[in-house]
Amino acid sequence: MTAPARRLTLPVEGMTCASCTGRVERVLKRVPGVQAVAVNLATGRATLDLTPDNDPTALAAAVEDAGYAVPEALSEFAVEGMTCASCTGRVERVLRAVPGVREASANLATGRVTVRHPAGLVPRDALEAAIREAGYEPGPATRPADSPAAPREADTLARDLILAALLSLPVVVLDMGSHLVGHGLLPEGWSAGIQAVLATLVLAGPGRRFFARGLPGLVRGHPDMNALVALGAGAAYLFSLVATLVPSLLPAGAAHIYFEASVLIVTLILLGRTLEARARGRTGAAIARLVGLAPKTALLLRDGAETEVPAADLQVGDRVRVRPGERLPADGRVVEGRSRVDESMLTGEPVPAAKGPGDPVTGGTVNGTGALEIAVERVGADTALAQIVRMVEAAQGAKLPIQAVADRVTARFVPAVLALALLTFLAWLGLAPAPALGEALVHAVAVLIIACPCAMGLATPTSIMVGTGRAAERGVLFRSGSALQALEEVRVVAFDKTGTLTEGRPRLTDLIPAPGFDPDTVLAAAAALESRSEHPIARAVVAAAAEKGLTLPLVGDVTAVPGHGVTGRAGGREIAIGAARHLAGLDLTGLAPHADRLAGQGRSPVFVALDGVPAAVLAVSDPIKPGAAEAVRALTDQGLAVALVTGDDRRAAEGVARSLGIATVLAEVLPAGKRDAVRALRERHGPVAFVGDGINDAPALAEAEIGLAIGTGTDVAVESADVVLMAGDPAAVAEALRLSRAVMRNIRQNLFWAFAYNVALIPVAAGVLRVVGGPSLSPVLAAGAMALSSVFVVGNALRLRRA
Repeated sequence: MTAPARRLTLPVEGMTCASCTGRVERVLKRVPGVQAVAVNLATGRATLDLTPDNDPTALAAAVEDAGYAVPEALSEFAVEGMTCASCTGRVERVLRAVPGVREASANLATGRVTVRHPAGLVPRDALEAAIREAGYEPGPATRPADSPAAPREADTLARDLILAALLSLPVVVLDMGSHLVGHGLLPEGWSAGIQAVLATLVLAGPGRRFFARGLPGLVRGHPDMNALVALGAGAAYLFSLVATLVPSLLPAGAAHIYFEASVLIVTLILLGRTLEARARGRTGAAIARLVGLAPKTALLLRDGAETEVPAADLQVGDRVRVRPGERLPADGRVVEGRSRVDESMLTGEPVPAAKGPGDPVTGGTVNGTGALEIAVERVGADTALAQIVRMVEAAQGAKLPIQAVADRVTARFVPAVLALALLTFLAWLGLAPAPALGEALVHAVAVLIIACPCAMGLATPTSIMVGTGRAAERGVLFRSGSALQALEEVRVVAFDKTGTLTEGRPRLTDLIPAPGFDPDTVLAAAAALESRSEHPIARAVVAAAAEKGLTLPLVGDVTAVPGHGVTGRAGGREIAIGAARHLAGLDLTGLAPHADRLAGQGRSPVFVALDGVPAAVLAVSDPIKPGAAEAVRALTDQGLAVALVTGDDRRAAEGVARSLGIATVLAEVLPAGKRDAVRALRERHGPVAFVGDGINDAPALAEAEIGLAIGTGTDVAVESADVVLMAGDPAAVAEALRLSRAVMRNIRQNLFWAFAYNVALIPVAAGVLRVVGGPSLSPVLAAGAMALSSVFVVGNALRLRRA
């Protein structure tokens, strides 16, 4: 019987006409296994009937070869049962093997996996099936504040730990009694029997998790840390059981019991897991606090009456009332009332911001002493708070380049440990004096237990989680985890001027007309044209005309040339406004000396021409931001070069640079030229960080090794950047660098500990030092050391909360 065809719908980007849909249909029909295709231009989607064994990657390749694109999608899962770096590696490998998957990244610290694949081509159930096949349980990826999974895991571990400890205590007492008191506290048979029963309860109860997860992976050929614990504790238990029930099966003198080792291995590792789970819960505390900032309810105003509704039910256009001391339920704009709003959660700035009618406000911020009426503009996933949470989550789930070495090692770590344990057993069995079986077993079990892939798996993600969370609390948002490492390697920081080092709210300070031109006429014409622009200089010109009460003529045919100026018609006259290069061909000799003088004073000169005749030179001054000079000094104190890259007049730029202590100035640079300026700085100094806030900064932000956008800037700048500085304070650049270096230093400490621990203690556990009269490790001490190793890594990462 032929298997039924399966239907697939995939989005296709780039289709603009009927010819496009026809071309996409033709290329898809040529893919083997495609039985029917229908492409809809209106929805931008293709619907296909496929044979069950069709490879979806061929569909995406066919669409892309035709000149179109299948957008990439992300699927996220919470994965239950990942306990070490071997687990994450296994999950990643099985997911990458699913047809259509481009990349999979599992994070041990968050317990999540993120999968990149073409949208519509990889069913979620296929990914879930792959995770289950690997021996783990997938679930929906929820945020820390939405899911009690982390505390529930810690509570379950704590209960199992208490039960294991209570059952293990009599075993330890009986075993110690046999060593301290000649014949023990009880007859030998009774003592061994009681220990056997209690050890069985420990391994079958609290220790069951290690066998249930470890042995299936071992059978499949993909052992993990659970397999090491199961083999170690199980071997000690089974040997002891044989020694108790049928000692005749063992060589003479070898019938020792190690029940206390088996139960203490389980108990001590449960102790480590419990401490680790509680500590890991604290690593995600920052993002949980961010999620918790959004209030659950809002006071909706409708027909003059207040109604308390769930904040999730708010819609764009609703009016809400925010009483003193309450959190704002959504993003919006003040309609009525005045107050001061605490935005420290957003910007890191401790001083509340004054808000009045017309001012924007952000959901999750705290209202001060005045009542406000807000018009809702963004709700749900579109709010600034939701976007911040998404950015932090994306950064926390990323893998850094420094982690690549650890991933390669851990992929082979557990099989290598199993081989070492077997080699240790055989070496002791063959070389030690008889009876050597017990000695060989003890050292082999110690090798299995001492090895700790957990620490290697947690070394990087826990530091990233704590570091990016701490940065978010300080108003620094890393849009990707890799930005942490890239920022640490920066050797030169290049700043844009307007809106980055200056307030971005310039004012018109001078208007010098050419002979025969009326200042007010020139200003009105210039303001009319500049009213169509969002540039800070344009806003200053418009504001000056408004202050004088001038009537602006009608405007038309406006054309903006980025980095040059604006041309258009106003009141029937041709108008051109901009830098000298924008008015090339006109005789500016009469106005140029005035422009030079104003530029020397740190002001930005702008020329105005009416009907092709130079009419005036305007000067605009933009105040330098408080703390900008201190920010530059902090960067130079860290050994970094600092440069100013701006499209403004050279003399004005050099005036600002002198006041801030910046030695390198690249002025009169066009937007495309800013990209070249970044390349030049890279050749001279090394990796570049560029800090900007405007559309014209986007090419430089993208070109630099790391782009930092002022959060008060344009959306284009923010989207082009790797790091967003929410407060708009240039001092946050130095803070971001310090945090980056602290996180990378912490990661290196963790990785060193994780590798050094295993390299140093595995040989000791194998008894190498014993051969030359040195110490060795019992399985119990090995279990304690292994339990504490991962706790050390998480505890070290938690120190970043004070960074």
